[in-house]
Amino acid sequence: MNLGIKGRRALLTGASKGMGRACAMALGGEGVSLTIVARGADALHRTAADIAATTGATVHPVVADITTAEGRAAALAACPEPDILLNNAGGFPPGNFRDWEREHWIEALDMMMLSPIAMIRATFDGMVDRGFGRIVNIASRSVKIPAAELGLSNGARTGLVGFCAGLAREGISRDVTINTLLPGIFDSDGQRQHVAGLVTPGGPTYDEIWAERGAKNPARRYGRPEEIGAYFAFLASAHAGYITGQSLLIDGGSYPGTF
Repeated sequence: MNLGIKGRRALLTGASKGMGRACAMALGGEGVSLTIVARGADALHRTAADIAATTGATVHPVVADITTAEGRAAALAACPEPDILLNNAGGFPPGNFRDWEREHWIEALDMMMLSPIAMIRATFDGMVDRGFGRIVNIASRSVKIPAAELGLSNGARTGLVGFCAGLAREGISRDVTINTLLPGIFDSDGQRQHVAGLVTPGGPTYDEIWAERGAKNPARRYGRPEEIGAYFAFLASAHAGYITGQSLLIDGGSYPGTF
């Protein structure tokens, strides 16, 4: 399928590794000009070089912390009028809500809710004026399957989803959409960090937990980053203009509900 976005401009945050990298690679294969943002310079520049070599796409790496005003300004200076925006942020390790102080909550909100909203604020009206835009957030299945140890993520990511659901209707008549992907367990650095946080003295080992989580999924495996990259690319495409305000699970069927 020709996704109809060749020549478009995309700004992708959290794009040096894992799912963010896969999303950038997928768009690069469609002829999209890419600006990719992450904090780690080495991984970011490797990813930029790999995408350019693999797809032939133009890739501009920007080393920046998107949770800061300076970082957002740097990203937007490199790509001031994106047609496609990916908001992708890491999460926090598992924990106990009794241990989280106000500063932990503020940090979580800055990373997983307020910074994506700031990026949307900076790009949404321009997309509307130009008559095309695709905004996609990568959140987590914890929005629909909250786990107590992921309380910081449950709260912050659900806040982002609620905000986007309200705003999404304002752009759809101008072919501007906002959607959120809710990934389950994926073979990624973030998932490895999460599993490492579940290891306790005397309990199952890292390898045992990792294997058990994959085996318990109805698909009997972890998701592959390129699978979410393909899903993202379709949502960013010219064919997805009638999809907006949606929170879309991609979890191998682990969500047990009907709706």
